[in-house]
Amino acid sequence: MKDSRTEQIVRRPTMSDVAALARVSSKTVSRVINDEPRVSPVVQQRVREAIERLSYRPDPRAGSLRRSGQRSETIGLAINNVDNPFSAAVHRAIEDAAVARGVAVLASSTDDVPVREPRVVEGLLRRRVDGLIAAPVSRDQSYLRTEQKYGTPMVFIDREPVGVDADAVVSDHTGGARMAASHLIEVGHRRIAFLGDLTTLQSTQQRLTGFREALGYAGIPTTAARVVTELHSADVIENAVRALMNGHDRPTALFSAQNSITIGTIRALRALDMHNDVALIGFDDILLADLLVPAITVIAQDSQRIGSLAAERLFARLDGDRSATATHVVPVRLVTRGSGEIPPA
Repeated sequence: MKDSRTEQIVRRPTMSDVAALARVSSKTVSRVINDEPRVSPVVQQRVREAIERLSYRPDPRAGSLRRSGQRSETIGLAINNVDNPFSAAVHRAIEDAAVARGVAVLASSTDDVPVREPRVVEGLLRRRVDGLIAAPVSRDQSYLRTEQKYGTPMVFIDREPVGVDADAVVSDHTGGARMAASHLIEVGHRRIAFLGDLTTLQSTQQRLTGFREALGYAGIPTTAARVVTELHSADVIENAVRALMNGHDRPTALFSAQNSITIGTIRALRALDMHNDVALIGFDDILLADLLVPAITVIAQDSQRIGSLAAERLFARLDGDRSATATHVVPVRLVTRGSGEIPPA
């Protein structure tokens, strides 16, 4: 459990505050914001410096917000990719909770690209959402401290935030990966490869840690394990698996640490006609996994619970909950279907 949020909420700066700091009229500030003519470069620079210094964000719906008691009845959701089945399921759970309260969800994808995260988040905050749920991608979320001081509640999902004190709802990434690798070891495998996403992602790091822990507990040298990461596109994934399986001392089992990687791995194994010979466990379930031959063994995340708990915490904060922030770890489970039970040749 983290320290409770004791910082006092401060008033959000207004256009009048910017005008006073820049020593101009509010109309001049408006002209600069809207890129209107008849403002000298010197004055423009002064206004923009005041905007940056105050962290001022124009309010496109100020009038309607005043009439509705300063609530927009919207929340923002910055998620890795709305096309991803896991993200879509989390999104739906959050949306169900929001709709029950008459609140709309504005969602946008970061694509797990660090530089895209603050842009996506800023775009949501500019629309004066009442609260924010985000899956952090960049190494540091301290850029949100000012927004938090203005009273905007935040909850992070899938990964914990860095540089800002807020609630988080995450899966047991380390435990799930340990469970997957341990299962493959119990089946008899010793040459197991780890296939992972970007190593800048906290979830990738934790899953790799769990994988290596399982090998270490079994007395398998972790330095000898094949670890392939930075797998973030279909072509890269399939080419990496092909190279791995065509190489020297190829693994007898694969642990795919992300659902998109699992799909690419299945395609590569089937193209090589190795899908009945190489064991595979994927982290997170995939569509039709139970209908393939062999059916795919997975570490299943509880996306419904993650989304509903994240929404629950956000609305609790909006309703005035000032208790200490905490990270809520949602358990995962091993679903055996066949691919993870293929013995080593």
